[in-house]
Amino acid sequence: MSEQASGGSAPPEDGWKTSGVRVIPSDSLDGANVAATPGMDRKAAVNFARVGAQKLWAGTVHIHPDAKTGAHHHGHLESVIYVVKGKARMRWGEKLEFTAEAGPGDFIYVPPYVPHQEINASADETLECVLMRSDTDAVAINLPDLEPAEKVETVKWIDPTHPDA
Repeated sequence: MSEQASGGSAPPEDGWKTSGVRVIPSDSLDGANVAATPGMDRKAAVNFARVGAQKLWAGTVHIHPDAKTGAHHHGHLESVIYVVKGKARMRWGEKLEFTAEAGPGDFIYVPPYVPHQEINASADETLECVLMRSDTDAVAINLPDLEPAEKVETVKWIDPTHPDA
């Protein structure tokens, strides 16, 4: 393989066999070494410890029917949630005063330091999502003293690249 094809350096001795692509089977995700948030089960698939990832964390999250997480944020990390199954209701803001819902196939973006709460909006179906973060650490800072607003405002996302769509 040319140096250009391998990113400018010589390929490893094993020709990328064990340091190249990794497939992480769903039954081998790690739930024991992941930061916990009440009401949520997270499991790590990709991180530094498991595959040597340098810039991201990926895993799954399940929220049981009618359950909700405690208020929390993820520090300096950006997060992306992809809804696989179920209906997610997100609340966010200094008093969790904003809300929006997402269903299968929808993506949710959570900027750094934004207080938020994930809610399973279904009474009879587990909410299943794939979660990605912008660093290898699974930072979850719980906010047990945050008093949620009683009145919430629904926020609809407007694509800034297609505002008239």
